[in-house]
Amino acid sequence: MKALITGGAGFIGSNLLKQLLRDGHEVTVLDSLLSGYRCNLDPFPEARFIEGDVRDGAAVAAAIKGAEVVFHLAASVGNKRSIDHPIMDAEINVIGTLRVLEAAKREGVRKIVTSSSAGIFGELKTLPIREDHVVEPDSPYGCTKLCKEKECLAYAKLYDIEAICLRYFNVYGPNQRFDAYGNVIPIFAFQMLRGETLTIFGDGEQTRDFVNVRDVVQANIKAAETVGVSGAFNIGSGGRITITRLVELLKEASGVEPNVRYGPPRSGDVRHSLADISAARKKIGFHPSVPLEQGLKEYIDWVRDEVSKAGSPRVDVR
Repeated sequence: MKALITGGAGFIGSNLLKQLLRDGHEVTVLDSLLSGYRCNLDPFPEARFIEGDVRDGAAVAAAIKGAEVVFHLAASVGNKRSIDHPIMDAEINVIGTLRVLEAAKREGVRKIVTSSSAGIFGELKTLPIREDHVVEPDSPYGCTKLCKEKECLAYAKLYDIEAICLRYFNVYGPNQRFDAYGNVIPIFAFQMLRGETLTIFGDGEQTRDFVNVRDVVQANIKAAETVGVSGAFNIGSGGRITITRLVELLKEASGVEPNVRYGPPRSGDVRHSLADISAARKKIGFHPSVPLEQGLKEYIDWVRDEVSKAGSPRVDVR
């Protein structure tokens, strides 16, 4: 397979790149390095890298040459970032996706696998969340991700291209660096190992469905390999825990006693989240396999190395 990964220097993209190369595929990466990291690509000199932005039609056209499959992961990510920077969020997620789709149409790409988000649903009416749950996003991010899905599925109807939209729940794992706009797991993990105070927004009883990046990579590859299927699918673990329980699991994985304080709930955050992944199991053969306890231990080991390399204070374990 000849593949293009947009956002391939980022967290999920670099993990996908690693697996595709391991499986013997030929891969091009397009990344602006605004939120991706060049060091994520250093272990993979065999990959073709183009530093460019998905909003740049010429860069997209150059990167997509010869591709059979496009994994479209490039995005502005996160509810809070989108609230702070809504125009940039829309330019990258909406206009950038159209640039990719237009180039894919011209190049004769067989399949687009695009990364979406559970953020499209907004506050949840029922649990677990099925794909046909009402979509009422609570942030510009959720709106642009929903628009991105509709664009891809419209092109699948109009042209000879298949499109699968993967609605990620809370993804975590190696190469996920600390970002105040990002997922709670990297924020808490880095803060714990730096000896900083963790802030739980709300009462800590809100729940999340955390899915390991290895399972997300599996979902992307399964989606690319599945023939004759277009549509949107939930990608999660199919289980959920409270944020309070997450802190306990991070304590167990790291051996660090965390300092915790509580703050007010954040705008745009949902109370509960749990994916119904039965459609992805049936249609693309998605089967998550990494238990949260195992995944957190592996991630903490990676974070500990990152903190050490950065010269940040190490936290002594019990």
